[in-house]
Amino acid sequence: MLDILLTGNEKEIKYKVRKVIKTIPPSMLRKMDQEEIQYPTNFIKDLAKQNLLGVRFPVEFGGLGLSWVAESAVIEEVGVLGPALGCLYSLPSIVGEAINQFGTQEQKQKYLQPILEGRLYTAEALTEPRGGSDFFGATCKAEKQGDSYILNGQKRFVVGAEGAEIFLVYAKTDLKASDPRASISTFLVERVSGVEIKHVYGLMGSRGGGTGRLVFENVEIPEENLIGELNAGGEIFNQMMIPERMTSAAGAIGAARAGLRVAGKYSSRRKAFGRPIRKFQAVSFKIAESLTLLDAASSLLFTTSRTIDQNKGLTSGVIRRLVSETKKFATDSAWNVINHAMQILGGIGYTNVYPIERLLRDIRLMSIWTGTNEIMSLLIQHEYYKEILESDPNLESRDVEHDATGAEFTEEKVYE
Repeated sequence: MLDILLTGNEKEIKYKVRKVIKTIPPSMLRKMDQEEIQYPTNFIKDLAKQNLLGVRFPVEFGGLGLSWVAESAVIEEVGVLGPALGCLYSLPSIVGEAINQFGTQEQKQKYLQPILEGRLYTAEALTEPRGGSDFFGATCKAEKQGDSYILNGQKRFVVGAEGAEIFLVYAKTDLKASDPRASISTFLVERVSGVEIKHVYGLMGSRGGGTGRLVFENVEIPEENLIGELNAGGEIFNQMMIPERMTSAAGAIGAARAGLRVAGKYSSRRKAFGRPIRKFQAVSFKIAESLTLLDAASSLLFTTSRTIDQNKGLTSGVIRRLVSETKKFATDSAWNVINHAMQILGGIGYTNVYPIERLLRDIRLMSIWTGTNEIMSLLIQHEYYKEILESDPNLESRDVEHDATGAEFTEEKVYE
């Protein structure tokens, strides 16, 4: 809908992916929702065969060398399939970010390239049973023994766990560090002896993505599988939140656009009191509000994507704020849009005759995962206060505080 914000190459890849997404059989989505399929490997293989993974990664490692804007546009298209498939599609990008930004040349050749070529399935292990938002309070630990690290602990809510062959795992490597942000390291852990995958969750939605729990018991990790520097996992984590949250935002927008389209078509066909219900403001205004929310969310998504591109993907306070705003606004907007869609369909929307009830179950997760939207608010306000309190006065815009009629009454400005 906002193709004017895309370059020719970005439009081309978007519509190429759209064609593929239209060929996905509805039966697969139904079986995933009924948990008859737990990890659709053919979905990843088929996209990889058409060189549609790793949109923004270097060509030398199997990517397409395009922009973050291109990837966001593509994930909006994949998002119509729901968060489970959207997340599985995004995992090569998420895990690939750590390897591409912080990995060695050998790690890129051994792991990144086969991941982007669809020959190696991957997943990211962040959350632990004791907590989600408290990332640096992790208890999973990796202790150095000779030329290896011995990993013990658990991770849960790992999307793709059941099919993954390589995991990106964060673990404590300095149990005595005074600063928890300097106590964690990042590893590539192969699915070897000692790695147990458990399917223990009955999910409300987003089913079929192979979500499970990982249990690590004395897993030996070669030291060459350490990504970046020892105890520098905090830096990697901060960088990883860009793909984590941007892909969530893009996928949510795609899913909500799909739901809005169902509601738009339904309201044009369904009649009440002798005319299509779209003729009633109670319905048409919900369509207008939904469309406005999604166009605003897409605009923010592409603005943030372009900002990341221009900063070569590196984190900064402004990027951290924009990414947090994008994830929060897009997922909140998507939830509101799907709710509007269900209200427009009425009772039939609450059944499985239409996909709205599944989309409602699916979309609810997206304001929780990859950092709750409350955490996004925390980051947004933190970066904003940092901006205004530490900015260079010479670069600031006009200080309108002095434009007040009573500005000269400085004795009235009491702060303590």
